[in-house]
Amino acid sequence: MKQETSSASGRTSVDDSEIARFAALAEKWWQADGPFRALHALNVPRLTYIRDHLCRRHARDFRDERPLAGLRLLDIGCGGGLIAEPLARLGAEVTAIDAGSDAIEAARLHAGLSGLDIDYRHITAEELADQDVQFDCVLTLEVVEHVADLNGFLAASSRLVRPGGMFFAATLNRTALSYLLAIVAAERILRWLPPGIHQWTKFVRPSELMAPLRRHGVAIGDISGVSYDPLTRAWELSRKLSVNYIACGIKNEIT
Repeated sequence: MKQETSSASGRTSVDDSEIARFAALAEKWWQADGPFRALHALNVPRLTYIRDHLCRRHARDFRDERPLAGLRLLDIGCGGGLIAEPLARLGAEVTAIDAGSDAIEAARLHAGLSGLDIDYRHITAEELADQDVQFDCVLTLEVVEHVADLNGFLAASSRLVRPGGMFFAATLNRTALSYLLAIVAAERILRWLPPGIHQWTKFVRPSELMAPLRRHGVAIGDISGVSYDPLTRAWELSRKLSVNYIACGIKNEIT
C-alpha cells in the first residue's frame, strides 16, 4: 500500500499508522453493516447540519432538489466517500481528498458505479494548499482526531477556504464520558467501530479546535452535539457536546 507521507514543501500532518489502520478496511467502506456502520448512521445529522448551514449562508432553500448547486466543496479525509457522494447528489461540485490511496480507489469505484462525478485525489491537505486553490466550503469530518499535527492540519485546511467561505469539522471531545462511550462501549463492547480505530488522547476539545482556527482566519460560529438516542436507535443533533460534536465557521473576508 502506498502512503502519502509528505507534502511538496516537506510539511505533513499525516499519521502513517492511522492511514495503515484505515487501509486495512478500505474494501468495507460501503458495507452498511460493516466496520464503518457508525459513520453511515452519523451521516443523517451531519448532512442535515452541513446542508442547512450552507443554505442559510448562501440564501438557498434546503427543500430544493439540488440546493447546493454551483458550490465548490472540498472533503478532506474523505475515506470511501460516505459524505462526498450525498453532497454531490445535492448539487455541489465536490473535490474529495485522502492521504490513503486505498480509500481513494474504493471511493472512485463506488462513485463510478453510482454515476456520480466527484473529483477524488490521493493528496494531503498540505499539498493541495500549496497549489493555491480555494473552495466555497471545506469539510474535515471525523479527521482531526487522526492527524499527527493538529495545528498544521488546521492551518492547511484554513488556507483552502476562500474568504467568506465556510469550514466544517466533526470530531470527538476529549472527556471522561467520550472514553466510556466512544472507546469502551462503541469499540470494545458493541463493536460499532473496529477496536483501536481511535486514540482517546487525540480527541479534540472544542477550545483546541477553535483557537488554532481563529489564528488562521476562521471564526467558529456554531457548535452542535451529535448524540445517539437509544429509544429511536438513531443519531441526532443535540446540545450535548461531551462526546461527538460538529462545528462550522466562516473564513475572514479580505479587507
